[in-house]
Amino acid sequence: MDMLQHTDEALGKRESNRIRNRNAILVAARECFREKGYDNSTIRDIVRKTGLAAGTFYNYFSSKQDIFAALLTDFLNHLNLNLTHYRKTAGTGEDFIQSAYLALFRATANDPLVYELAHRNDHAIRELFGSDILGLAMLSLEEDVRDAVDRGLLPNVDQDYLCAAFFGAAYEMSLRVARRAHAAPDNGEQEAEAAAHFASTLFLGGLGRLNTLS
Repeated sequence: MDMLQHTDEALGKRESNRIRNRNAILVAARECFREKGYDNSTIRDIVRKTGLAAGTFYNYFSSKQDIFAALLTDFLNHLNLNLTHYRKTAGTGEDFIQSAYLALFRATANDPLVYELAHRNDHAIRELFGSDILGLAMLSLEEDVRDAVDRGLLPNVDQDYLCAAFFGAAYEMSLRVARRAHAAPDNGEQEAEAAAHFASTLFLGGLGRLNTLS
């Protein structure tokens, strides 16, 4: 029993070290990308910031692209979970639009570096994931919009155009939120709330007009 307990403790310690080292590399990479830009940062720069041995880096990542993929994946996974939750649990059309935009803009304001990296490295994203990440996000939005229409939260207008409008505004406004939050980090929450209010007010007014016409 003591041997089993010792083995479990050893495994737990190794796992904790693994998580700690991986996070240290990602934090260092984010700092390097912020200071020097993605293209000008090297693996040596990143390792130097971590204080880890150079060989340790390659236990977790094989290249700078791998780090980029990890940063972007963490960002998108967290964001997609939030967006799906808010859209699925919305009780009104206003909730559907307002809460989803606020979740998106808050995520962007809290980590503007990742979003700007994604915008500046679109070709790298396509190579890393083998498909268009923005296209995958669009599919998720289309499913949620269909569900919202079925539940009577949104009017039954042209869903293809509606999703394109939602997505286009979200993408372009997020870039601006990212830039503003990057320039003034203390104003990130304020920027997110202002952008969500602007986008939701714009869409609610437009949807009301479309519903009247149809």
